[in-house]
Amino acid sequence: MVGAVQDAGVVVTGGGGGIGAALARRFAAEGARVVVNDLDADRARAVADEIGGTAVPGDASTVVEAARDALGGTVDVYCANAGVGSGGSEAAPEEVWERAWDVNVMAHVRAAHLLLPDWLERGRGRFVSTVSAAGLLTMIGAAPYSVTKHGAYAFAEWLSLTYRHRGIKVHAICPQGVRTDMLTAAGSAGDLVLAPTAVEPEDVADALFKGIEEDRFLVLPHPDVAEYYRARSADPDRWLTGMNHLQQKWEATR
Repeated sequence: MVGAVQDAGVVVTGGGGGIGAALARRFAAEGARVVVNDLDADRARAVADEIGGTAVPGDASTVVEAARDALGGTVDVYCANAGVGSGGSEAAPEEVWERAWDVNVMAHVRAAHLLLPDWLERGRGRFVSTVSAAGLLTMIGAAPYSVTKHGAYAFAEWLSLTYRHRGIKVHAICPQGVRTDMLTAAGSAGDLVLAPTAVEPEDVADALFKGIEEDRFLVLPHPDVAEYYRARSADPDRWLTGMNHLQQKWEATR
């Protein structure tokens, strides 16, 4: 595995904690040169100092050029990990929908737009998208999150099918519950659906590196998600009925 990322220039957005920090630590341990990006400058610097990386605080949508400078001109691996776990229904304020769309989808699009010309010229590059099982399935009580994570997955899928013959590797990480601040913020819905099988951020990093080793697009830290995804595809109405029962169970606890 070390050979796959040894001395690679890696960017991890949302790297100040949770999954992002675990990814940054793992890439650094494998010999990569890591740029840690986070809106919280102090958290970005803390992780960067810990791993011998470089902190580039700020909005994930604007990190590419600064990261290139920090890495000597080249980004080899881009981890689009920053995300917002916006709850609510169709009635959520438009600014909530706009922020979820901007961070969970458009930040990935903007990064790819800047990275791909160089990657295609060199014939190599790796784009890692932290999606969520919500991008394959859905999440009760969180319409903005679910819809935009479907968008993030669709964009990663499109990148892979469009550019894989030109040396571009894409990985979509789709965990269920992970013990992070986002899980805590999910409230009672997270307690019901995600907390019982939640894993540590380091488990997600392990799953990604196994996916890199096996050259797999879809990375599932929770193997059961594959079964749920198959069930959803095979019989959508049965799956939706089951999810609606879960919705009703959640409503009864509120």
